Amino acid sequence: MKLKIDNFILAIIMVIIIAYFFPYWGSKASPIPLSQIASIGVSLIFFFYGLKLNPEKLKNGLKNWKLHILVQLSTFLVFPIIVLLFYPFINTEESHNLWLSLFFLAALPSTVSSSVVMVSIAKGNIPAAIFNASISGLIGVVITPLWMGLFLTQDASGFSLGDIYIKLFTEILLPVVLGFALQKFLGKYVQKYQKQLALFDKSIILVIIYKSFSESFEENVFSSVQLKDLLLIMVAITFLFYTMYYLTGYLAKKLKFNQEDSITAQFCGTKKSLVHGTVFSKILFPATYPVGLILLPLMLFHALQIFIISIVASKLAKRKDKE
Repeated sequence: MKLKIDNFILAIIMVIIIAYFFPYWGSKASPIPLSQIASIGVSLIFFFYGLKLNPEKLKNGLKNWKLHILVQLSTFLVFPIIVLLFYPFINTEESHNLWLSLFFLAALPSTVSSSVVMVSIAKGNIPAAIFNASISGLIGVVITPLWMGLFLTQDASGFSLGDIYIKLFTEILLPVVLGFALQKFLGKYVQKYQKQLALFDKSIILVIIYKSFSESFEENVFSSVQLKDLLLIMVAITFLFYTMYYLTGYLAKKLKFNQEDSITAQFCGTKKSLVHGTVFSKILFPATYPVGLILLPLMLFHALQIFIISIVASKLAKRKDKE
């Protein structure tokens, strides 16, 4: 089987390389207001996200409640608890930062587009995938800051859940609600220009990644990350992915899900959103935090999940075709 590397992953690699050689344009001293551009872009991303939320599909999606509970508990409870189990073994500042970056990954909502696309390829329950991926982003606005607040309040001066929720409300929830309210009038345009909007979403994410890594390279944040740390991150995210994949599959079997629902549970319950991760990192972590380091496991996990799930989805599709 011929494997194709995702273009967005290639773009992320290119942006990180550019940030390494040309960090000035993304640094705090840059004349280009990348922070403001990113903030406006994020609000627009979630406005368009609200336009995509079809009320009828969301209402119909509520019926399959066992599947939804499994996916959301996997995403927001089981994932973070697995990483929490390793917290007692953290004994240095460097290992704490690496652990916190993994915990941030675990506390994030599920990704939307790739979950739905992969479920579609594997011939799973597409309406349930759309519902779970959509609702996960909204739940994450509340749950992810609560999880991170357990640790950031201890380390970060000026960390305030109240201020964070105000930022999340103005930059994310308000645009989503506005988009949802206008869905009846503008929803058709979102469908018509979905390719262009997908390109816009990815462009804003690349801007945030460039700025985060530019600042990290300027401050030599990655000088503390040794090869063994990078290998440890790779082992950790691989362990996390496969643990969640087989655990959700086992629970789906115990709950007597059909094959379509099992596929949706495994695909949606193991994904983590790079979009929400880059946006939340900008809001949750103070300026003193090495955000580039915080995003590193998330970007590696994003590449890993797309790579593995695309192979699994293709195999499942072929099996279904034979049947």
